[in-house]
Amino acid sequence: MPFVKKSFRVNGEVKAFLYLIREFGLSQGEAQRVISKGRVLVDGRSIRSSSTLISGDIEIVYFEPKSRGVKPLFRTKDFLIYDKPSGVLVHPNTMATEYSMLDEIRAISGDDANGVHRIDMETSGLLMASCHKSSERELKGIFESRGVRKSYLAWVDGRIDREFEVDSAIKTRDDYSISKHKVEINPDGKSALTHFVPLKYDEKLDATLLACYPHTGRTHQIRVHLFHVKHPILGDPIYGTEFKYANDYLEGRLSLLDREIYTGATRLMLHAKSLEFKYKHSYYIESRVDFESMKSLIFERDRRGFNR
Repeated sequence: MPFVKKSFRVNGEVKAFLYLIREFGLSQGEAQRVISKGRVLVDGRSIRSSSTLISGDIEIVYFEPKSRGVKPLFRTKDFLIYDKPSGVLVHPNTMATEYSMLDEIRAISGDDANGVHRIDMETSGLLMASCHKSSERELKGIFESRGVRKSYLAWVDGRIDREFEVDSAIKTRDDYSISKHKVEINPDGKSALTHFVPLKYDEKLDATLLACYPHTGRTHQIRVHLFHVKHPILGDPIYGTEFKYANDYLEGRLSLLDREIYTGATRLMLHAKSLEFKYKHSYYIESRVDFESMKSLIFERDRRGFNR
């Protein structure tokens, strides 16, 4: 468990945020975030105000990385790039999260290292992390300003023979009562453009391997664009499957067999293939994973049970 609780003795009275700054070398903002997340406990109870006076015995919950041996694909003194496995979060979403890529990142580069962009838990492939606060700010800025060219690979349902683009705005949904889609195609949303190139068709699986080039960086952009053109990514437990199975997946109740039948694969068949960017130097980094061979995880066409 990466989050651990340890006891400390505070001599005299001091404001909670000042104690964290002095004892752990945190900035004022970092100290206040630790407190606001309930990670400082007095008499077993979390305090929430950074100006609370503390003394005597206290407990602090903090992140202590536990590596599982995933090594970076590429590293400099400023950043790391990993081939993230499918099924692993980039950051822990709760203190009960047993493992995330942050364990690997901080095991190598320390407490100031951090992931600098989003990649879904079930998406495999390239993940960039900063090694220190300065590079974190700069690298996040490059992603936010669309200074990183990204490519993905996806195995999708059905046959696609021609290159095509989807230029359809994406909006975050407000109501999940009839659909578990986090986002939807909506003219009131933010502009989103993705270019797709078919690479290979497998007739037995009735599946096409696509190269995907997002020109914008909206949440679930590739997933919702492919769902929109009726070629959902195989294994997608949210887009392209029925409400019941999406809900069961989110509630942790979807069996592996039902997932295979009603989504078409045992995992989301989406892979972050390459990153091209400029940070002090020009870089082009490509995943070493043979994603094409992962079609072995796809259910054959006649065994899939979802509607197209």
